[in-house]
Amino acid sequence: MDNQSEWLYSDKVKEHFMRPHNILEDEASFQADGRGLVGNIKCGDQMLVLIKVDKKANIIADCKWKTYGCASAIASTSILSDMAKGKTLDEAYSLTSKDIAKELGGLPEHKIHCSVLGDKALRLAIDDYYTRNNQAEKVKQEKGHIICQCLGITDKEIEEAVLEGARDYIGLQERTKIGTVCGKCKDKSIELLEEYKSKHFQDK
Repeated sequence: MDNQSEWLYSDKVKEHFMRPHNILEDEASFQADGRGLVGNIKCGDQMLVLIKVDKKANIIADCKWKTYGCASAIASTSILSDMAKGKTLDEAYSLTSKDIAKELGGLPEHKIHCSVLGDKALRLAIDDYYTRNNQAEKVKQEKGHIICQCLGITDKEIEEAVLEGARDYIGLQERTKIGTVCGKCKDKSIELLEEYKSKHFQDK
């Protein structure tokens, strides 16, 4: 890219895209304590996150990942893997796409959704660790009906996006990435968007 003004991302995004950290080279040799997979490679983006846990300290000792996605998805997951290491499982579980974007120095508004897959896969990896270690009571399963089959996005996540400020379909996509793969869930997503807007924000 000759014209640097065409690069819409921060230097930190560029750094993590060009030289991503903690990439998974060989899943078989990593011997993960927890595994989280989000998305569908047949439809579009997919994210795999693996963690190793220091069981005595209850912290994430290592975090590896692999993705099929854009520059923002690569940079977001690269920095997320750095952020997760050394945190307790509860602290890591609480990391959000907003935290990732902030750590990267911001993302273009239309690319915020690219940071969603990484934190979701990390939470699944932590839940998987609990399940493997007979701590199923700690699994924070998200209740709700799946609306987006490609990315596993539920009606609960749509409601949360509305509460966080989504007011139209584009805003909903920016927060959840819903409908960015096959698009078959668009009509139902818009129906729920309007339902939750009415529920939470229209005067009774």
